[in-house]
Amino acid sequence: MRVTTGTVVNGRIEIPGEDFAEGTVVTILAPEAGESFTLGPKAEAELLLAIEEADVEELISGDGCYERLHSGNR
Repeated sequence: MRVTTGTVVNGRIEIPGEDFAEGTVVTILAPEAGESFTLGPKAEAELLLAIEEADVEELISGDGCYERLHSGNR
């Protein structure tokens, strides 16, 4: 699992220095206009854990994930 950032250029997401195989499925979290998106180490660890849970189909809703990240609950 990797967490990285990219930039939209001509409608495509470019991630400098990262190689992904053709057809790789990626998840994109995009901030709204004027909003920034940064994660501290704890929030990043929680996000990665949530992604791992989703990979084994232990899913929660997007709202539930947001709530967990901001409330500190697991």
